[in-house]
Amino acid sequence: MNSREPQIGEIRQGKDLLYKGYVTSHSKFQYLTCEVCGKARWVRLTHGKPRGLTKGKVCKLCAVRKFGANKSGNGSSAWKGGRGQTSDGYITIWVGQDDFFYPMANSNGRILEHRLVVAKALGRCLHSWEVVHHKGIKYPVNSKENKQDNRYPENLQLASDERHQQITILENKIRHLRKKNQELKMELEKLKPKEFNLVNLEEVVDEMGKQSEREGTMLKGKMVFGLGRETLERKAKLSTN
Repeated sequence: MNSREPQIGEIRQGKDLLYKGYVTSHSKFQYLTCEVCGKARWVRLTHGKPRGLTKGKVCKLCAVRKFGANKSGNGSSAWKGGRGQTSDGYITIWVGQDDFFYPMANSNGRILEHRLVVAKALGRCLHSWEVVHHKGIKYPVNSKENKQDNRYPENLQLASDERHQQITILENKIRHLRKKNQELKMELEKLKPKEFNLVNLEEVVDEMGKQSEREGTMLKGKMVFGLGRETLERKAKLSTN
């Protein structure tokens, strides 16, 4: 380790400056002064040149003052309204530190939109234990469309954490019963006769009766024809004798 006082323009390895990260310890740094305040500091080099917006000419503090005190949020040229989306499909809104509802924001300055909507309607910040529930009026409960349907009070409901769990349990039971009902309907359709149903059952029975009657008449005719033939044969034998 080099313990001597660095000179302006001097270049050292990151590990010699006690940087512990793999990238920084294997990178090179140059000792430069800020053109604004004159403060000297180590600037990381990329391909042998100082990196960053000012290319090492201005320190971070002076860069903020020179290029704008607020380069994030609505002060940024890339500002798109502050809307974002979580991995679960919920909408988030960015708010600044001077915003009344900033205490509800996470470490990135973002608030879930459905919580912000209810908070604005009530005129106060929501407590951490207060939960905003999506009712699922227009879309299925767990769908992305329902999670982004942040209309209050049409689709949003404020509840305690315990109350929200109760609502969720009831909704799960309802979905289970609806699914079970659909399965029973499908089973019922499978059990129905394929050729006829209860409506034309009487017609089928009547047709079977008529068919039996026709078969009985034919059998009777055959029997009469057989007896008559037998009688004629007997008379022929007697006349011959």
